[in-house]
Amino acid sequence: MRLAALPLLLAPLLLSPQAFAAALSVCTEASPEGFDVVQYNSLTTTNASADVMMNRLVDFDTASGKVVASLADSWDVTPDGLTYVFKLHPQVKFHRTEYFSPTRDLTAEDVKFSFDRMLDPANPWHKIAQSGFPHAQSMQLPTLIKKIDALDPLTIRFTLDHPDSTFLPTLTMGFASIYSAEYADQLMKAGTPEKLNSQPIGSGPFIFTRFQKDASIRYKANRDYFQGKPSVDPLIFAITPDANVRLQKLRRNECQIALSPKPLDVQTAKQEPTLKVEKTDAFMTAFVGINSQHPPLDKPEVRQAINLAFDKANYLKAVFEDTAEPANGPYPPNTWSYAKNLPGYPHDVEKARALMAKAGLKNGFQTTIWTRPSGSLLNPNPSLGAQLLQSDLAEIGIQAEIRVIEWGELIRRAKAGEHDLLFMGWAGDNGDPDNFLTPQFSCAAVKSGTNFARYCNQDLDKLISAGKTTGEQGVRTKLYEQAQAQIQQQALWLPLAHPTAFALTRKDVEGYSVSPFGRQDYSKVNLK
Repeated sequence: MRLAALPLLLAPLLLSPQAFAAALSVCTEASPEGFDVVQYNSLTTTNASADVMMNRLVDFDTASGKVVASLADSWDVTPDGLTYVFKLHPQVKFHRTEYFSPTRDLTAEDVKFSFDRMLDPANPWHKIAQSGFPHAQSMQLPTLIKKIDALDPLTIRFTLDHPDSTFLPTLTMGFASIYSAEYADQLMKAGTPEKLNSQPIGSGPFIFTRFQKDASIRYKANRDYFQGKPSVDPLIFAITPDANVRLQKLRRNECQIALSPKPLDVQTAKQEPTLKVEKTDAFMTAFVGINSQHPPLDKPEVRQAINLAFDKANYLKAVFEDTAEPANGPYPPNTWSYAKNLPGYPHDVEKARALMAKAGLKNGFQTTIWTRPSGSLLNPNPSLGAQLLQSDLAEIGIQAEIRVIEWGELIRRAKAGEHDLLFMGWAGDNGDPDNFLTPQFSCAAVKSGTNFARYCNQDLDKLISAGKTTGEQGVRTKLYEQAQAQIQQQALWLPLAHPTAFALTRKDVEGYSVSPFGRQDYSKVNLK
């Protein structure tokens, strides 16, 4: 009897490794705005597009804190810092789908196209992006990059207008993903360029198959991926706005990874034998953006009064349940050039009232607080947070109406500067401190929409720009400390918290780690 069973035991050994590929379902908190990542600046969109489907010339290795090879195997920089020459990895394949069959491998022409569409107003693709190019514009790439030359199929040269120590780390950001010029040509000839946003093509570990808004996104493993086919297949994003429901789905094994858990859920998961908790200190800041273009928020005294009126300690306890550090400015404390000795704004209602009177607003004014409906890593309980701010502002006569706006619309309207007070968060894409300053406080970023304080000041702009023109960390630190002092003195944000980034997974998930930048890598995940 036992011997008869032997062939059945041996039979699976004859199957191909693909037969053992397991589906990975990830419970995420919101729908992406689209899949053409260059048009958007939300992490949700980067996670659903750049992180799973695309590659950049270079990546940022969080363990070593260094820029590492990706599509480019190597690169050379001239001593004057003005010329970067990248050697591309050979035989990188673009995705093959029902709607696109590539006839060639990735070349320098694809790299050139990917940047030209963002930088060159004469490029036919430049005006196609309805949302513009917020990252490229706020990072000031159109004035930085003088020209791009494809020297041969596997060599691309960038010539800069001036040295910029942030250029290489900037190329690790999601918006610097490389697109197929051949696919773009096909869409333009067909008169359907908008499909780049709904039927994406990349060279990354996963291939897009289907998107149902507010329900799911499905991808299949890319068997031709140049870094090796992922173990999980298919990959499914189960869009689940409610953190409680994400935890329930994880328990039932309907998801194997749940993102942005509530702090209480983290404590619960630690006690459950089938679950585990992954965490890291996030390179992120939660804040309330104060629109300095909307009177009376244009008065520094009013912005300072808002900072003084807010009981941050109470907020951190209630909303983050002590899983976050209080924020005193834009930078997380683990950033080099973090200004340790800035005084900050203690909770002082009397001083806040005095500043309101000084601004001629003794009787207060009416305003609005914008927040999102569902919780996220940077805003675990949007409703409670908004109510706490509303209550604290009422103490100094500011009557604030709370408006809950769906995430995609919230981002779009905030970039247009429609908000007064806006609950928002920012994640640095790499370890460089400028990743907070240029996108959030430069004049260029007011135009591109990522500067949620809507504040443009020439002195501050010069400090931020000067910090990028030198590679000397000591010099940059001094400039950035001055910038932080000005941002705080002007009270452009109500800084809230630097959270710990958590994800909950099933015990059998291996190869997954939480990125301090909020990026997601499922290419090395496998299920035991």
